[in-house]
Amino acid sequence: MSESTPLPPPPSTRRRGLLVLATVLALVVASFATLDLRWRDFLAPAELAKLASFGASFFPPEASPTFLRRTLGAAGETLAMSLLGTVLAALAGLCLALPASARGGPMARGLHAGARLLLNALRSIPELVWASLLLIAAGLGPFPGTLALALHTTGVLGRLFAESIENAAPGPALALRVRGTDRLRVFLWATLPQVLPQLLSYSLYRWENNIRAAAVLGVVGAGGLGQMLYFHLGLFQMHETCTVLLAMIALVALVDALSFAARRALNR
Repeated sequence: MSESTPLPPPPSTRRRGLLVLATVLALVVASFATLDLRWRDFLAPAELAKLASFGASFFPPEASPTFLRRTLGAAGETLAMSLLGTVLAALAGLCLALPASARGGPMARGLHAGARLLLNALRSIPELVWASLLLIAAGLGPFPGTLALALHTTGVLGRLFAESIENAAPGPALALRVRGTDRLRVFLWATLPQVLPQLLSYSLYRWENNIRAAAVLGVVGAGGLGQMLYFHLGLFQMHETCTVLLAMIALVALVDALSFAARRALNR
């Protein structure tokens, strides 16, 4: 067999792959069997006609200058919420990632376990739940929404940052430690330069996700486009709702494009 011919996977690997595939298919079949999915009623001609009539009620979008200015201001508020929440989460996540990636004696192991537990707790609670809890303390507006994004994203980024630090090559850090360099300088000059592009890439990707989350958080009164959507949809003002939805799509597409371009530049 030539060197360029790929070797077939071993039988044990194929068996495990087939077992995983069969398990997933069985779960899908069980889901269809146990859920009350009334596809016949949903696809009935009368229901499809109602659906088409509902979709047509959104058009044309509201395009008055006053409403467009309000929508643009709400889009800016959503963008600011997501950006500030991501920056706060990146800083807090890095601070928690250091003890979460610690190795060594009993104190380091205790810090490691405590930081991991805190990160798990932060990311296990969705942004919408965080915002609902913070609204009680901070009131309506973008402030609780920003904090909700920051808390949940801290848990996500802290875990990713910790794994990046753990997987960094130990050689440069060891070379500085044997010379008596303190831990902070070892991290700043040996570990951080290795993982910085990956940390920035993770942060940009979470910013994309936070744009979508910030748009949803407005539904509970956290400001931005989501609050406008909840207000106009609740009053069945479909033309205004369509304009807000289009603004959400445009904002997400813009941030996705900017983040993708930035991550490509970082990974070159």
